Amino acid sequence: MCSNSSNPQAAVIQMVSGNDITANLEQAQTQLLKAKEQGAQLVLLPENFAVFGSRQLLAAGRQELNQQGPLRQWLAKQAKQLGLWLVGGTIPCIDKVINPDRVRAACFVYDAKGQEVARYDKIHLFDVDVKDAHGSYRESDHFEAGDAVVVVDTPIGKLGLTTCYDLRFAELHMALVAKGAEVISNGAAFTSTTGAAHWHSLLRARAI
Repeated sequence: MCSNSSNPQAAVIQMVSGNDITANLEQAQTQLLKAKEQGAQLVLLPENFAVFGSRQLLAAGRQELNQQGPLRQWLAKQAKQLGLWLVGGTIPCIDKVINPDRVRAACFVYDAKGQEVARYDKIHLFDVDVKDAHGSYRESDHFEAGDAVVVVDTPIGKLGLTTCYDLRFAELHMALVAKGAEVISNGAAFTSTTGAAHWHSLLRARAI
């Protein structure tokens, strides 16, 4: 958490999400309460914080076509009740007009009144062979990529939104800065193998 009391404070939440959406939301709510108690005004949740695992993506995404979707309602409720700005990690959302068979990894931003003020759909999908127990990851089997670069005004400044594998692409971060971003967030669910090898190095590189 940012500790300078003269500036707005932000907190990032780390979670170990599983296949139980209800349990994931309970875990997230507990962490949000802790962040509020510690003085945070803006809180960032991680990628896939609520729905973790491909089997539930399509069913969950079909419920999130508009702001009445249960996960979007949950995020809005937390932001309003706690009086926090909330960067909602990612939740699966279907665009049934463009592609009814894949979801987008959508990051929604809510102000302290619970109003949905921004949406970013993950642009770079993780289709990679990795030397771990899985062997390979193919997000494009279940996700479709977004195409919009998003910057939103927040209490901590103009916030550029990115998700996980986006971190590897300098051009996106340059585009965010060109749009006025002063801070860039990255809600991630990095693999252990790639995270250990690259996470901190890439964060430093993008900051520089």
